[in-house]
Amino acid sequence: MEQPLTAQPKSESGRRESFGSHASQTAREFIDDQMRLEADAREILPYSFDSCTYALGPLRQSLFACLTCNPTSDGNDDVSTAAAVCYSCSIACHGEHTLVELFNKRNFVCDCGTTRLPATSRCTLREDPKTGHKGVHSQEAAKDNKYNHNFRNRFCGCAEKYDPHQEKGTMFQCLGLGSVETGGCGEDWWHPECLIGLPRDWYKTMKKEGFSGDAADDEDETPLPPGFPAEDDFDQFICYKCIDSNPWLKRYAGSKGFLPPVYKDGGLKDSASKGFEQQSENTKKRKAEDDETSTEEPTIKRAKEESPKQEPTEISTLATIAEEQPTEPKEEPNSEPEVKDEAKEELKVKLEATSTPKHTLLPTNPPTESFSLFLCEDFHSNLCRCAECYPNLAPHPQLREEEETYEPPLSEDGDGNGAASTGTGSILERGEAALSTVDRVHAIEGAMIYNQLRDKVKDFLRPFAESGTAVSAEDVKSYFERLRGDEEGIRDAASRAENGGGDEGDGRREQNGY
Repeated sequence: MEQPLTAQPKSESGRRESFGSHASQTAREFIDDQMRLEADAREILPYSFDSCTYALGPLRQSLFACLTCNPTSDGNDDVSTAAAVCYSCSIACHGEHTLVELFNKRNFVCDCGTTRLPATSRCTLREDPKTGHKGVHSQEAAKDNKYNHNFRNRFCGCAEKYDPHQEKGTMFQCLGLGSVETGGCGEDWWHPECLIGLPRDWYKTMKKEGFSGDAADDEDETPLPPGFPAEDDFDQFICYKCIDSNPWLKRYAGSKGFLPPVYKDGGLKDSASKGFEQQSENTKKRKAEDDETSTEEPTIKRAKEESPKQEPTEISTLATIAEEQPTEPKEEPNSEPEVKDEAKEELKVKLEATSTPKHTLLPTNPPTESFSLFLCEDFHSNLCRCAECYPNLAPHPQLREEEETYEPPLSEDGDGNGAASTGTGSILERGEAALSTVDRVHAIEGAMIYNQLRDKVKDFLRPFAESGTAVSAEDVKSYFERLRGDEEGIRDAASRAENGGGDEGDGRREQNGY
């Protein structure tokens, strides 16, 4: 159990020595210390939160469901009334509310200040078009937003409520090939055991039977269940719900760029596991060979320079297509290279059109059982894009290429240029360590208060910094007294302390001397 922090007694000479050392600190040194502290604090909230994403339209972005403004109750998890807000609104408008972090969701417009939330819940970042003042409410919500039970703090096929203080182990987010209405999962987060038909408490039972996993000795971490791929073996995955609603993908299981099927009832089969081990070994071997030859010149370029008697088939095809192209006038020395790049791209497209479609090399009788498909990093390039297959890919841009996720702009100087603090056991370091462990609400409150105080302190110190004058202890003390406007109150408190007190209360006193 953690022990509470207590203030250690300090002798009067110690107080004078410590205070005297700070009295000799220049304004520039003080400002530099604050900049370093500010850079560390931004690690918790690195992005600015002064702009709502509502006006940007549908985005793949980080979302938060507010259970304070849009509460749920037992038996009332209807997603038709669900809502979510963007990163900025989660801090500026809902900073003291109970939030569920949903991470990234696709094609979503922020619900803050819309009819999805009560009229009393205003978006303080957007202006009301009627009044021109910030604090809009009851705006029209986006009709194309898709919701699932994640927005009600339920996750996975087991629909279990998520408790960050109780949850152990890793959850994985499905790539998402459809909404709940179309039979998909809506980018749900899954427990690995639920994907392969094991109960949530599988580890407790198997531990009694002597099972030893990678994290068997770590009570705070549940290992991956047997029959589930290792985390390093895949980049993303598609759950069995999304695969069942897009059965054309089943043929890719076990092919290049895809792991063998991970069945809803049983996970990886023994034969599939052996096949995958061989596939992984071949992939590693190919990668090593590619690394060895990565510094060599491309085959096509070498063929043009050396003009060998017999070229590979692919190069011959490319050369034939090139000969069919109309002769271009000789380029001037200052001509732009874009035309040449476009010609290369056109040749590449024609070459791919003449090659054998990838889907013809896939199994024609894929498994009929429900299974999840785990994807390697290069899976995009291994999906067939011929005229027959492309209509299947068209509704899912996340399958055609790696999608972009919106991130708010970084806070001012948010790139972490501030140097790391030095020293051991200092008050500054203790404050930094405490800030990194506080919960989200207190971090937000602390960041806002700190920003306000920082600006005022900088204004006070600017004249000292410009003149290079040291800031005395009395200067700082008198400034904060004026800032709070309580000089008279401080004198009264000091007088009562000298007289032994007299206020009623529980006898507790705040620590001073720092």
